[in-house]
Amino acid sequence: MTCKIKFSMAVRPEDNDEELRFARQLDVPCVYTWVRPEQRTYDFLARLRESVEAAGLMLYMVGSMDVGKSDKIHLGLPGRDEKIDQFQAFVRHLGRVGIPYTTFTWEPDQVWSSPSSVTRGDAVTRHVDLNEMKRRPFTHARAYSPEEIWANFEYFVRRMMPVCEAAEVRLALHPNDPPTDELGGIPCLIQNRESYDRAFAIANSPYLGMEFCVGCWLEGGQAFGNVLDGIRHFHEMGKIFIVHFRNITAPLPVFDETFLDNGYMDMYQVMKTFCEVGYAGTMTLDHTPKFVGDFAKGGGPAYAIGYMRALKERAEAELGG
Repeated sequence: MTCKIKFSMAVRPEDNDEELRFARQLDVPCVYTWVRPEQRTYDFLARLRESVEAAGLMLYMVGSMDVGKSDKIHLGLPGRDEKIDQFQAFVRHLGRVGIPYTTFTWEPDQVWSSPSSVTRGDAVTRHVDLNEMKRRPFTHARAYSPEEIWANFEYFVRRMMPVCEAAEVRLALHPNDPPTDELGGIPCLIQNRESYDRAFAIANSPYLGMEFCVGCWLEGGQAFGNVLDGIRHFHEMGKIFIVHFRNITAPLPVFDETFLDNGYMDMYQVMKTFCEVGYAGTMTLDHTPKFVGDFAKGGGPAYAIGYMRALKERAEAELGG
């Protein structure tokens, strides 16, 4: 069989000619990027797509941290409606330009991490110690309830889904990282498999789906359940829009991000399952340890793409036999 997965990698939104060539050299057909607020215009996005396609690639997803991780939206703070208006305008521009996906995470304070650690060969990597994080103070002056967070999510998607549907732009929801009950007084929206089911039921739209983050799924352990079963379940629902491919050393409460071949998950089984169910979207390397010196910038993506391609080819051979 031929596996339909399309590998993807990140590029900068400007001055990215060498990165686009690097993607071509790695035989990666798709790229994605994050834009600054002033770049969320039709003209900029059209030029960006044109430059990517001139390099023989597809611009599959464009995100904006300013609206995709907005505490005003997530916590219902003053200025929420203005931020939602900006997100809606961004989606309309993406639709006009023909960029099919954007993303968001219900994390008012971005991704949480503990002080860095090291993994194989003393490569510096992300470390998470949940006990250390739980001792940190409130990030927004008080504790919020889960009901408040879910009400804010519903307020948002009720306003976004009609815009996404009209623009034909799909919105991919990434899980909280790490997926725990709360951090800094803010309940985590997507902390287990059931919370994804709840989010999709609220939106009631084929235009809300998920970034299936293998790393976050592995972080969640029993709360998310068997990752292979999760792939089958959400693919059958048509909800997996984008895949983040990442391995870690152990489930919460303590883990390090590590190289794909060095964690507690057999990533071949993950790749094989995505091939087996017929997933045809993009798959990208997520966070990775940093290679040393001059190897740091391109070493991680190159190593991971080569490893992922080998896993994919092995799965194709096994499933086709």
